[in-house]
Amino acid sequence: MKENKESLLLFPYNGNAREALDCLDDSYSVLGFIDDLSEKQGNDNNGRKIFSRSALNRFPKAKLLAVPGSPNTFLKRRKIIESLDISNNRFATVIHPSAKIASTARVGFNTLIMAGVVISSNVIIGNHVCILPNTVIHHDSIIEDWVLIGSGVIAAGCVKVKKNCYIGSGTTIINNIEIGARSLIGLGSNVIKTIPGGVTVFGNPATIHKKSLEMEEHDRG
Repeated sequence: MKENKESLLLFPYNGNAREALDCLDDSYSVLGFIDDLSEKQGNDNNGRKIFSRSALNRFPKAKLLAVPGSPNTFLKRRKIIESLDISNNRFATVIHPSAKIASTARVGFNTLIMAGVVISSNVIIGNHVCILPNTVIHHDSIIEDWVLIGSGVIAAGCVKVKKNCYIGSGTTIINNIEIGARSLIGLGSNVIKTIPGGVTVFGNPATIHKKSLEMEEHDRG
């Protein structure tokens, strides 16, 4: 066992954070979770502590892994994480021991990479990214900040996923294309062409089913 473990807090008390517990090696000692909902605070069924945000001051040396977001709330991730108002060097990065990260890949801070993920050569993974189990990101791809990627996603080489996207589980993305910022790719989609920002797409092949208000206003203009 490693001595002098770093203390770790997880935010919020959601599925991503609970799954992160199984991704930890012996570098961290988990103090508990933080959640903004008072009804969640206390102890969970496994005896884990769930604190309010006051824990950030109560445990000033503790690292934090912040992994909010779902298909319904992913666009709020940046605002929520920034509202924690902590320095970047306080954020943790957690990588499951079974994940395979190429020596030439780069992974940012406050990033969670779960079991079975493969990050290939020259891939860049930004900050505040969450990648669920068994996803493969092939060579020279770029995943920008605030992105959530589901399980079993395959991104071929030279794919670029812009900021604050949600990529649903089981999606396949062909090589050399870009997915615009703040877009959602639905479960099991087959993405074979570049996707603009601020849209919801799904299907095989993936097609646009909804535009953001900003996109609609731009089209009318």
